[in-house]
Amino acid sequence: MDPASLSVQEIGEFGLIDRLRNLLPYGAPSVLVGIGDDVAVLRTEAGRLLLATCDCQIEGVHFTLPAVPAYLLGRRAAAVNLSDMAAMGGTPLWALVSLMVPESTPVSLVEEIYRGFGEALSRFGAVVVGGNTARHPDRVVIDVTLLGEGDPDRVILRSGARVGDLIIVTGTLGASRAGLECLAADLSGVDEPLRSAAVHRHWAPEPRLAEGRLLAASGRVRAMIDVSDGLMGDLGHLCRASGVGAVLYADAVPVDPACDAVARTVGRDPLEWALYGGEDYELLAAVDPGGLADITQAFQEARVSPCRVIGRIVPREEGLRCVRSDGTAVAGPDRAWDHFRKEAS
Repeated sequence: MDPASLSVQEIGEFGLIDRLRNLLPYGAPSVLVGIGDDVAVLRTEAGRLLLATCDCQIEGVHFTLPAVPAYLLGRRAAAVNLSDMAAMGGTPLWALVSLMVPESTPVSLVEEIYRGFGEALSRFGAVVVGGNTARHPDRVVIDVTLLGEGDPDRVILRSGARVGDLIIVTGTLGASRAGLECLAADLSGVDEPLRSAAVHRHWAPEPRLAEGRLLAASGRVRAMIDVSDGLMGDLGHLCRASGVGAVLYADAVPVDPACDAVARTVGRDPLEWALYGGEDYELLAAVDPGGLADITQAFQEARVSPCRVIGRIVPREEGLRCVRSDGTAVAGPDRAWDHFRKEAS
């Protein structure tokens, strides 16, 4: 029988585990015991903090098959967790993956998911050290726990923003929302390179780990979060944790060119998608104004994605708002995405 046509039912759980173990990168010095035993045995460095995050990708909620290539699905499952690590200024090291699939799932699809996952991790020095596989009655579920380390003096929380801080963001915003629109409709009026860029940003976000470490190392970042629930929503999370308010400058928000093109094609406001679209996985930070020049220079020297000032932290009683250059407020949803409400919250 052609190995490419096998289902997970035909090779069984332990056959699948053996194939995945041979597929994934392995051998980091910090891994004493990896895949194959009851638990992984890992060595941490003295004087470092252990960081942990988890996230999942669920068929029918986060993705549909075969609309997303399995390799990119694996990359996405890794990226959303790596982005959380980036927002702490941390270094990712080890991942645990629980995979649930219907018994008829092709083995080749599972292998492509893990190939994408493993390669995305290995770019940043992290490896898979264990996990679990199980049968699901009707869908694919990928549940990931990512562990890493951080310097006790450089781990950045959401809760340290102060009145007067500048608000900065890396990269550009709105491309993931534009990619989702491209997947849902035939947008022949959008240039193909921009359409492809939008879809790629949606399925394969780029975790800003180098940028996160640079920001943490600067000593001038007081609070940080990754943009997963939308710029306004995640800024709201940061403000609530810090007990402050914020004002964003609409003209300074970096709207991605693909977002601009797709939104205008379907008659939507590109700024709205940049503010509320979500899943861009850029970094949003509150920065001591006196450190901005050093941070900008460090980003330029490292040749990473640019960061730009888009607002400032204000007293809590002033609330959270986005204003145009003439002082008028930008209207739009005032809540972040909430899975259980199925709307912004």
